[in-house]
Amino acid sequence: MKIALIEPFFGGSHRQWAEGLTKYSRHEIELFTLPGRHWKWRMHGAAVTLAERFLKSSLQPELILVSDMLDLGLFLALIRSRNSSTPVALYFHENQLTYPWSPQDRDVKNARDHHYAFINYSSALLADRVFFNSYYHLESFCKSLPGFLRSFPPPNNKNGIDIIEKKSEILPLGMDLQKFDPVKEETRERPKRGVILWNHRWEYDKAPESFFRILRMLKERGVEFQLIVLGSRSAKYPAVFDEARKFFQDELLHFGYAESFEEYAHWLCLSDILPVTSIQDFFGGSVVEAMYCNVKPLLPHRLAYPEHIPESLQASFFYPADDERELANRIQQRLFSLQLLRKQKTDQFVARYDWQRLIEKYDRALREVALPVSEKTKAHK
Repeated sequence: MKIALIEPFFGGSHRQWAEGLTKYSRHEIELFTLPGRHWKWRMHGAAVTLAERFLKSSLQPELILVSDMLDLGLFLALIRSRNSSTPVALYFHENQLTYPWSPQDRDVKNARDHHYAFINYSSALLADRVFFNSYYHLESFCKSLPGFLRSFPPPNNKNGIDIIEKKSEILPLGMDLQKFDPVKEETRERPKRGVILWNHRWEYDKAPESFFRILRMLKERGVEFQLIVLGSRSAKYPAVFDEARKFFQDELLHFGYAESFEEYAHWLCLSDILPVTSIQDFFGGSVVEAMYCNVKPLLPHRLAYPEHIPESLQASFFYPADDERELANRIQQRLFSLQLLRKQKTDQFVARYDWQRLIEKYDRALREVALPVSEKTKAHK
């Protein structure tokens, strides 16, 4: 089956997902992309550029697969002359309705932020099938829609919520986790002191102020540890990172973006504890990568995190959300029982997200969207 994959924000986890799907799928997938920057302009203008590229290509797809960064209504209107009947699937990596906006964003101050959420809503209405990367993501999006639509004058089309829910399903984020296996095997020597890890983007929604405040609390208690700080950063990253570099200079093993996958994997495999303070994670790819490298997470009991760990074992890995003192206590306890901690494994919890385990589910789901109605009926008998 031929698939056109339309990705306006070809960077970070969006890019890794698109490339992984293209690599492992049995379907023939052609990418139409734009660089992963200027996300607001991508949501406004990418449909025009990518529709033009799509029409200039010779591809006649049986399915169009798009990400949440596309204004699907505009895109479909522009390609209707050639592909008006091609089925469309929409994949939600994130959404702009429940994503926490930066307090410094001018669109929030000027009440212009609703437009991006409405693009997500209208795109979900138009798609033949809607995929979310976690149950939490699907539930939070649909539960937030009634209040969002009430913010507009009537009629506010609330019946669209049921339409979206009925055609939605979960497809977890596919990840190339087995790439970490050689580095996991090579990493034998471990630091004497326990190593705390940060491997997320340097952004406000990951709550770095809370993370470093907790580490400061531990250092002031006299608790010994080492620290690895990874992750990509934008030009305007939170100032707390520069402050932390100075304050924790004696603890730091590494500080900054890893220039290669091998370097990134090396630092993950040297780490022991991943304290997570994020206020947003629709899936949590960086958490999954760390867990696959057997870094033991300490997670707030919210967002998508409970989906990654069996319910019977969650008490060991979760702390009460937003309780910084309790998180500091949990980190301290684990640092004091380091040898036992290093024997524990968490990779088996998340190995199911590897592309080689997920790809059959993806291929089957995508094929079902593309099937004619008559064939869909046969497939479900």
